[in-house]
Amino acid sequence: MIDRRSLLRTSGAAAAGALGAAALSSTAAAATPDSDPTAGVTRTLLQEHPSPAKGWEAVQTLVEIPRHKESGRHSHPGVEVGYIIRGDVLMEFDDRPPLRLCTGDPFFIPNGVIHNARNVGTVTTMMLSTYVVDETKPLVTTY
Repeated sequence: MIDRRSLLRTSGAAAAGALGAAALSSTAAAATPDSDPTAGVTRTLLQEHPSPAKGWEAVQTLVEIPRHKESGRHSHPGVEVGYIIRGDVLMEFDDRPPLRLCTGDPFFIPNGVIHNARNVGTVTTMMLSTYVVDETKPLVTTY
């Protein structure tokens, strides 16, 4: 099991790796910060607790996405319930039209849905994301 408590602040795809995601391709790892679309993205673990449902846990993070950057395509082994604290995001999905979210908007991402949060605003976006996930699987799987 991944010790998610050890993650405090990590950038971009490296944060996904620290949360148990698949390894980066050599192309992505060699990208410079300016060309890396996920450079500067941080995920701060706020809390995690066992869920009342056996085998599941609740995890809460603060995600910050700088201007003109994105989270990268990924999924979670459970649901994500989120809230845009600050900024403007285009939430892109593989299986449905994109969703434009602004400060104060809530969002919900179903189990296993591949998505990408793209900052389309003028400030660093801040999102509060709460996950209810299978505790035996990585929190994030990147694509």
